[in-house]
Amino acid sequence: MTRFPAKWRLSWDKSGTLEGYGMATIVQRKTGWQARVRRHGVTKSETFATRGAAEAWARRMESEIERGLWRDTSEAERTTVAEALARYRDEKTGQKRGAVQEASVIGLLLDDPISRLTLARIRSADVAALVARWKKAGYAPATIKRRLSVLSHVLTTARREWGIECANPVPLLKLPQLNNARERRVTDDEIEAICQATGSRILAAIVRLAVETAMRRSEIVRMRWENVDLRRRVVHLPETKNGHARDVPLSSRAVAILEGLARNIDGRVFDVREDAVTQAFARACQRVGIEDLHFHDLRHEATSRLAERLPGILELSAVTGHKDLRMLKRYYHPRAEELAKKLG
Repeated sequence: MTRFPAKWRLSWDKSGTLEGYGMATIVQRKTGWQARVRRHGVTKSETFATRGAAEAWARRMESEIERGLWRDTSEAERTTVAEALARYRDEKTGQKRGAVQEASVIGLLLDDPISRLTLARIRSADVAALVARWKKAGYAPATIKRRLSVLSHVLTTARREWGIECANPVPLLKLPQLNNARERRVTDDEIEAICQATGSRILAAIVRLAVETAMRRSEIVRMRWENVDLRRRVVHLPETKNGHARDVPLSSRAVAILEGLARNIDGRVFDVREDAVTQAFARACQRVGIEDLHFHDLRHEATSRLAERLPGILELSAVTGHKDLRMLKRYYHPRAEELAKKLG
């Protein structure tokens, strides 16, 4: 007979069932061995294939309850990652500036096998397998990191705000250090070819304005005429990626681009979605045979060009909106021949 601590008060009855007097019970069922623990108002039960596994679980549960380590994971057992993702999207995502992008990431996670796990069963190995799938699909480290941050925040929210006892294995993963800074420079010929290939005056204006101002795609698309002062040559951005408003000075070319646009009734400068800009830019590049170029590279190019006219790094950061000068350095890629001219 298996020996248990005296406080368990367990004994075998004539049928071979291990009975507990107010503490633990282990009973043989058709589906296996059922262990039930009752302690300090907590009742838990599990069924196992072997009696030994049932006894081990009962001892562990009793010990956790006694030491105050036990947590009720029943809701985590019932809730899938997919359900948590959907709830987070409905309750949290819509309140964010990057709602469209985050909703897209959540959609990708919902389509992944990891979404079928319960919150109680998700482990670091499952997240590592997810990362491996994304790597195999060719996603950059920065993209993977951004997507994992969404999953991590969903799991943290489930535990802290929804009261679901679950672990967050994402921080346990050691990801490869990011080294995806791009040095792609864009030529005037490429810009002109892309603008012609878009087949749209609006999209062409967006491309040219991006190169002139170093504004992000989202900042350009969200511009409103009420914030554009062509006389002072300034565009006010009340809402930016880093959460701080800023004023963007306009070059004479940028002013000419804006003066050539028709005014929309709703007050928006450009009546177009952010994702539509990215897709149209990619199609235009494909039509004219330009490879390895993304819309965000226009911000790199604009920053490098502005640096030639604004040698003071604080002035440059005021235009581009960079709060971290280390990030600004990633965007500044001067051509060697231009630096040689400055040397005399």
